[in-house]
Amino acid sequence: MILDRDDTKRRLLFWGVLLVIVAAIALPFLPLFIWSFSERWFFPDLLPARFGLRAWSYVFDTAGPQILHALWQSVAVSGVTALISVAVGVPAGRVLGLYDFRGKNLVAVLLILPVIVPSLSVAMGLHLWFLRLGLTETAVGVVLVHLTFCLPYAVFVMWGVFANYNPDFEDQARSLGASTVQVVARVMLPFMFNGVLVAGLFAFLLSWSQYLSTLIIGGGQITTLPVLLFALMGSGDRPVAAAVSLVFVAPALGALIVTSRGMGQRNLSGVW
Repeated sequence: MILDRDDTKRRLLFWGVLLVIVAAIALPFLPLFIWSFSERWFFPDLLPARFGLRAWSYVFDTAGPQILHALWQSVAVSGVTALISVAVGVPAGRVLGLYDFRGKNLVAVLLILPVIVPSLSVAMGLHLWFLRLGLTETAVGVVLVHLTFCLPYAVFVMWGVFANYNPDFEDQARSLGASTVQVVARVMLPFMFNGVLVAGLFAFLLSWSQYLSTLIIGGGQITTLPVLLFALMGSGDRPVAAAVSLVFVAPALGALIVTSRGMGQRNLSGVW
């Protein structure tokens, strides 16, 4: 009986904490949701005087092709940036996590410089080089400037993963006749799977939210959702800006949910 009561209390505590977390995450989006359905909302009214679908009609009908194009460019740029960040972050993190060498601290400082330096300064500095290389107003240039901010996070995440990795497991697998591909697929990849998901998620979300660097290097030719969103916010049409903001948040939230589910399934199964 006592155990049942303790179990009930733990469940209530779990669901209570979960409810608080969900409420804390969802609360900032509530004003955006209300704004997106408002027609007239003046201070000091607590709720809009009139609701309507004008903002969503604009998003899906009037500006539908433009928003869809910006959404596609955002997904493409962020996806490519995340893939490159992980592809470079895994070997770099392995070297930094497993080996000690002269200049290792200098490498760490160089990696973190683009993170601590204001993004405007980094983008403006790279803009001069990109002009000479013909990379401005191109998707390649935008991906490269995003990598300066996203790649350090991927490297540091994988550095932490490989710092807790024992390479002796690979030697044991080789002694049992495993090939190099089998060692990577059956030993190293399962161990760093969650780290790869986290590194890819960080890179994707950071690239997804880039505005200044995209605007400076893209020159208005690469129109991602943040660029379009800031333009709409400057127009003063708050309902439309709120609707586009929710569209902007949805893919990032979806990536977070998919990553969380992937990590959870990996932890539960323990195998590929």
